[in-house]
Amino acid sequence: MKRLILLAILGIGVISCTTQKNKKQMDLPSEWKHTTNIYEVNLRQYTQEGTFRAFEKEMPRLKEMGVKTLWFMPITPISQKVKKGTMGSQYAAHDYVSINPEFGNLEDFKHLVNEAHKMGFKVIIDWVANHTGWDHVWTVSHPEYYLHDADGKFHIASGMDDIIELDYSNPDMRKAMIDAMKFWVRETKIDGFRCDLASWVEVDFWEQARPEVEKIKPLFFIGEFDELENPEYGKVFDASYSWTWMHKTEDYYKKNLPLAELKDLLQKYSAIGDQSMRAWFTTNHDENTWNGTEYEKYGVIAKPLAVFSATWGGIPLMYSGQELPNMKRLEFFEKDVIDWNGNYQMADFYKTLFNLKTNNPALRGGDAAASTHLLKTSADDKVLAYVRKNGKNEVLTVLNFSKEAVSFTIDDENAGGIFKNVFSGPVKDFAQDKSFYLPVGGYAVMEK
Repeated sequence: MKRLILLAILGIGVISCTTQKNKKQMDLPSEWKHTTNIYEVNLRQYTQEGTFRAFEKEMPRLKEMGVKTLWFMPITPISQKVKKGTMGSQYAAHDYVSINPEFGNLEDFKHLVNEAHKMGFKVIIDWVANHTGWDHVWTVSHPEYYLHDADGKFHIASGMDDIIELDYSNPDMRKAMIDAMKFWVRETKIDGFRCDLASWVEVDFWEQARPEVEKIKPLFFIGEFDELENPEYGKVFDASYSWTWMHKTEDYYKKNLPLAELKDLLQKYSAIGDQSMRAWFTTNHDENTWNGTEYEKYGVIAKPLAVFSATWGGIPLMYSGQELPNMKRLEFFEKDVIDWNGNYQMADFYKTLFNLKTNNPALRGGDAAASTHLLKTSADDKVLAYVRKNGKNEVLTVLNFSKEAVSFTIDDENAGGIFKNVFSGPVKDFAQDKSFYLPVGGYAVMEK
């Protein structure tokens, strides 16, 4: 039965985030999941060395930028059989409990996690549970762990011939998978998992795995699934992906869809409630490589969408190199280092957003005390305006989602009082002035 209950809201109004009482909220012992941001680390392309030790040198810069959680793409060895390109896919594992020698060794990773924790970071790793590479150690030791075709051959994953799918009807395989997850928590002290293609794996596995792994310590779980499409997974994961939003915003920009379609979609996401949070993003490893950079996909609204990702309810997710900004598609199966030039033009932009997300209670994700109100403007076909409220704290955001400069006013009962622009400093007193001007690609974020 669908958990999604669409709010019966006409026009522009409040988006309520009501906690669903029949679900168990998996609270962490700290509040960090509500105020965090996630920075995806493509270790292979991050430095010329492509190692854990080389990446450690970048962590002070990321800390200064306000990054809170480091997500590492898969760090396990890569299968060589049916390998793609010269280096292969990090998502085609050869062994679940070893380190890819391309990156270093287990002690190197332990050192990185320890140093990251000293600096205040949380660390999560990519967990690829649906499939392995063709020469994973289990293919020899436990071939019964895999799905097989009628001819007895391993079953190839849909659309990806370098990986083969596991059989989740096998209880021994499930236990082995859970034991592998426990290994990383116990041995390296990581703080959670980003679960690749989470909805390709039966939801009852995650329901079984999470409490077992969390016997070691409470963890953060973010799943690669969209809760609009797979609502049953939301009860297990702290956060999920916003794939529908990502695709719809690209279509909006390229196909000139009406802005009302984006607002309607946001209503549907918010109707899910607070059991889990959404991760909002403009790019990641898949999108950058296969579908284009954020600027190819979104053009002049790329920055307004990045602002949205950090100021709407949920968690902002950032990819390696966005702080440059990175204007190239990175190779997936080859060495293709990010073109770092020492000039991180977007670092202050993200620092402002991340610090606001961390420090202002109005932007807490997964908090039933916070509410989001879409605001009525005189340019509703061009501007997305909303205010997040939590007690006395408010953050008001206006985004130019059109391809032209726009002047407009906000005349809405949910927008009132005195706000300070977090980027430029000017004060807006709605009692005196309700007018705004945004250039192409413009945005404003204000807090009380």
